[in-house]
Parts: sequence; C-alpha cells; structure tokens
Amino acid sequence: MNRPTMVTAMVLAGAAVIPALAQDTAANKSAVSLTELSGVWAHTSLYALEPPLSGPGPVRNRSRLREGPQAGVGNNFQLVGDYTNPILQPWAAEVVKKFGEISLAGKGYPTPRNQCWPEGMPFVSFAFGMQIVQQPNKITILYPFDHQFRQVRMNEPHPAQVRPSWYGDSVGRYEGDDLVIDTVGIKIGRYSMLDSFGTPYTERLHLVERYRLLDYEPTKEAVERASKELFQFIPDIDPPDNGPQADFNYKGKGLQIQLTVEDEGAFTSPWSATLTFRRALASDEWLELVCPENRQWYPGAYSDVPIAQKPDF
Repeated sequence: MNRPTMVTAMVLAGAAVIPALAQDTAANKSAVSLTELSGVWAHTSLYALEPPLSGPGPVRNRSRLREGPQAGVGNNFQLVGDYTNPILQPWAAEVVKKFGEISLAGKGYPTPRNQCWPEGMPFVSFAFGMQIVQQPNKITILYPFDHQFRQVRMNEPHPAQVRPSWYGDSVGRYEGDDLVIDTVGIKIGRYSMLDSFGTPYTERLHLVERYRLLDYEPTKEAVERASKELFQFIPDIDPPDNGPQADFNYKGKGLQIQLTVEDEGAFTSPWSATLTFRRALASDEWLELVCPENRQWYPGAYSDVPIAQKPDF
C-alpha cells in the first residue's frame, strides 16, 4: 500500500471510531449515573406518600396524633383517608370514606400488606426501603417485604398489547442525570389499592417515576418536610425488623422519587407525590420477612393466609 492510500485508510478508520467513542461516552455517562443510584436505600415512614411542594397531591390522613414528639402528623393506628381531596372522583371518594369509617370504629380493614397479597405499584414503593440493582439493559428493584421486586427495561417502548401484572410493565430512560421510569398495565386484584387509605385505581393507571439524587442538605430538608405529614419510625425506639435501617450519620447524597399519577377512571386530574430516602447502614442486615409468618399487620385485620400453630418438625 502506498503512503497516500495508507493515510486515507487511517483517516477513514478514525472517522469510524469517533461515533463509537461518542456512543461509549454516552453509555458510560448512564452507567455512572446508575451506579450512584445502586445500593440499599432506607425510608423512615410507612403507609402513605409525601405530598408535593405544590399542586394536587395524594390522599392524606384526616386522623392526627394529638400528643407526643410527633403530635400533628398522620396517625398510623387510625388510617382515615381524606375523601374530600379534589383529585378523587365521587366513586373513589366513597371507597376511601368507607375504609376510614372502619378505621374510626377501631377495626382494621384488609390491605395488600396485611393480607399477604402482592402490593403492586405504587403501594410497594413506600415500604421501609429498597435495593436498586444495575444490569446492562435492565434495572431490578428489590423490596424488603415478602420478596417483592420489579424489573425495568431500559430504552425500550411498552409493547403494543400490555399484559397486566402486579407491578406493571416498566420501561426506563435517562433524562440528564434523572432516571425516569414509565409504568402501565398494573393489575387489579382482590385487595388492590394505591395506598393504605384504600385509594382505588382502574386499568387506566399510568405512573411516571423520576429518580434523582439530592445533596445532603436538600435530602435533610425533604425528610423534615415529610416528617410533618408522616409518622417517622426512630431506630432506637422502633426495631428495624421490617426493612433496611437509615444511616442518620451519612452525609452523602440522598435519593428522591418524584411520582406522577394519572388515571382518568379514578381521578379528576393528574397528581404527584414524593418519596425521600437516605442511604441504609452499610452494616445493616436485610432480614428475611415472609408475610404468612406474621400474625397481624394492622389492629383487627388478620391475614386470611393459613398459619401453622405448631412446627412441622
């Protein structure tokens, strides 16, 4: 090969490498962002979603603690959803109202959690934490209660015909440093509800989750805002036996999920909510938590799953 031909070949080869390098750089950027999201995250409240800073938000608890260090926050032992929330269509408001009346009477009502039922989305999201696992073209999210998990396909569309499933068909993409997960096709079952107040949904339910990292101070501020609405479980008082324990001394970044809910069958308009997580203690053991082994998850509401009264051996 003469010299001009060799130079030309080298130029052409270099030109071919540039797009490949650009693709690798874009892929690596996503990989770096996703790696930061990976790991175990802890949430210190249960039963409900955090209201947004502004705009329509989730159903809140009408029952409030009257005394103690958390006076004024939602009462975890009396779940009375605000059926006057304008996001609710009349039939959905009636459902929430009836559940609240049961709770006000001092009784428990069945939920996916206390009935050992698949919790579905977004109910499963406000457990005490989660673990995000990175794979090349998929994200797996593990939840501590009863072996529940979700799988998110990256950079793929929803199929033309979505087969309903408990956690729906989830596809993800990156928008800058934010991970955006779009979910449709969430199954409706015997105990399906969006939250512990019994807020119903229909087959039209569409969820968009935006996962974003927050610096330490914004994370702290978000948790403090949430603590004015939701009862916070304190590790020194409440044993961390049903989820990962938050590392309150960790000064790194936290994680917030901004959730947008659309369902023309149950709600009058789209609405949003947030969930704010801290990093979990590195030394914390993720205990096995099997729903049928637990007798009661809410006062007066026993699971209908058979429980052995004595060991098999």
